[in-house]
Amino acid sequence: MKAQYGKDRAAKVAMYVVLIIMAFIMLVPFVWMILTALKTNQEAISVDPFYIFPQSGWHWENFVTVWESYNFVILYKNTLLMIFFRVLCACLTATMAGYAFGRLKFPGKNFLFSLVLIQMMIPSQIFIIPQYLMVNKLGWLGTTAGLVFPGAVTAFGTYLLKTGYEGLPKDLEEAAAVDGCNIGRRFLSIMMPLTRSSMISLGIFTALFAFKDLMWPMIICTDPKTTTLAAGLQKMQGQYGSDYPAMMAAAVLAIVPMVIIYLIFQKQFVEGIATSGGKL
Repeated sequence: MKAQYGKDRAAKVAMYVVLIIMAFIMLVPFVWMILTALKTNQEAISVDPFYIFPQSGWHWENFVTVWESYNFVILYKNTLLMIFFRVLCACLTATMAGYAFGRLKFPGKNFLFSLVLIQMMIPSQIFIIPQYLMVNKLGWLGTTAGLVFPGAVTAFGTYLLKTGYEGLPKDLEEAAAVDGCNIGRRFLSIMMPLTRSSMISLGIFTALFAFKDLMWPMIICTDPKTTTLAAGLQKMQGQYGSDYPAMMAAAVLAIVPMVIIYLIFQKQFVEGIATSGGKL
């Protein structure tokens, strides 16, 4: 008994050690980014000697320089608006489509769902030209609506919510039907609240994909006042060239919104990832 307890404890300790090492490895790039942002350019590019920490003081002026060069308030606003409306539209459309595919019977259901699966298999870059033409016809170039457009409907979200609805017991819906609930009432009052975890997972993934989206904002938003943080960083790279502290300072400022969002919704992030079985 004691031998088994000792083996279990050793296995648990080994697991924690591995997890700590992996966490440290994942944090190194972020720590290095912050330290580089506080150095001079000479310290950042120096190889012999190699500096881990700033040697001539903490150069907070790098953040001031970047902040004054680009209007980060505008970039924050554009990015957060895009994330909010993409999450809202994705959850709204995916939960309705997922319910239809997961719980209802209608002609052509399997064929239509196969089209959804095919869309998941095709690289998203293929859709850029038709999406651009549609946004151009609608007059949405350089607008928040144009930024939201590609993520308003998601094949991945439809598949995720369909799986969530299929996992719910049929007895709940049948009991509601017996009590006189129509299909709309059953969906809104009974079935949709039970897929909360799936919608949280979809919201997390949609927010992350929207925050990291680079190509689409660069294509439709040529004005710095209408672009997002990811596209703004790309333009800063051309402006600052080899000024690595300034680039790292801009990168630190760019990740601030997602860090704040994570700190506020940490419980929902963990719950959504755990219940979906996904990985960030």
